[in-house]
Amino acid sequence: MERFSPKPPWLKVRAPGGDRYHELKRTLRENDLYTVCEEARCPNVGECWREGTATVMLLGDTCTRGCRFCAVTTGNPRGAVDGREPEHVARAIARMDLSYVVMTMVNRDDLLDGGAEHVATTVRRLRELRADILIETLVGDFQGHMSAVDAVVDGAPDVFAHNVEVVRGLTRAIRDARCGYDQSLAVLRRAKERAPLVTKSSIMVGLGESEGEVVETMRDLRAANVDVVTIGQYLRPTPRHAEVLRFVTPEEFAEYERIGRELGFAYVASGPLVRSSYKAAEVFLKSMLRGGTGDVKEALEARLATARTEAARVAALHPVEGRSGDAPAVSLPPRTDPDLLPPDRLVRRPSAP
Repeated sequence: MERFSPKPPWLKVRAPGGDRYHELKRTLRENDLYTVCEEARCPNVGECWREGTATVMLLGDTCTRGCRFCAVTTGNPRGAVDGREPEHVARAIARMDLSYVVMTMVNRDDLLDGGAEHVATTVRRLRELRADILIETLVGDFQGHMSAVDAVVDGAPDVFAHNVEVVRGLTRAIRDARCGYDQSLAVLRRAKERAPLVTKSSIMVGLGESEGEVVETMRDLRAANVDVVTIGQYLRPTPRHAEVLRFVTPEEFAEYERIGRELGFAYVASGPLVRSSYKAAEVFLKSMLRGGTGDVKEALEARLATARTEAARVAALHPVEGRSGDAPAVSLPPRTDPDLLPPDRLVRRPSAP
């Protein structure tokens, strides 16, 4: 199937817009933050931003792996780490009226802990500044090193996410050779064992898998105690990437959702345009309110109202230099976590001959 062949009508969406979308985009640029929502040209960016959700990437834009579905640059960052990033990202996000933030990362196999403590430090600092905000960490597999998984979980995110990406039979063909289906399941299982947080994973379809394989993958995720699963259509980013073999119909996605609910997931988001961080705040709240009587829409609106108040408070404490109308600067809450290890201690160096 050609990359630019006509797509079915259910994959067509209106371009993002609106006052809130443009205001948030301007604020992101002012704070020198770039979101996966934009970089990956996510079709849901307008919808998620209106609901106060955004996904930011940590640890640079160069991944040490080369999966066949992903357009992120592949290379060797050679241990480069910006030790100021956790503080900068936390302050920038705290100033925005976001109610839910997803912190994701490229794979950093060049670092001793894969960047796990860097992610955890960012989570902790944002918690100090904005106790109201919900935080999801969407991380790699850390080459199966469970101490790195523990480090992220100990940072106390609300949601720990790691994507299995594709069914078992397609893993070797689609994901980097250093990835592994069972390794991903082990990471998700360990996170749940470490702390009683929400765990989440994502499956792409349209790459040649069968319905039975998708159901098998959902069963494996439930066996690993994963709470939330998202299932979406794979779309080819460039001609160099894996080909789309089939456009899965909305009816098939609805069936996956039904099966997922029967398997016991707290929440299933299944649809052509669903992505791993699709409407993350709504997914989180629905999973938490499962079996209860809470109203998700009211809860989202209440959290967004709180986010606006808290963002204004942080903005008053830490104005952007040179912006008119900002209050005089005063001290932010002190850091309570230890500083990051110096970059030269984070580099994974080759063994001596």
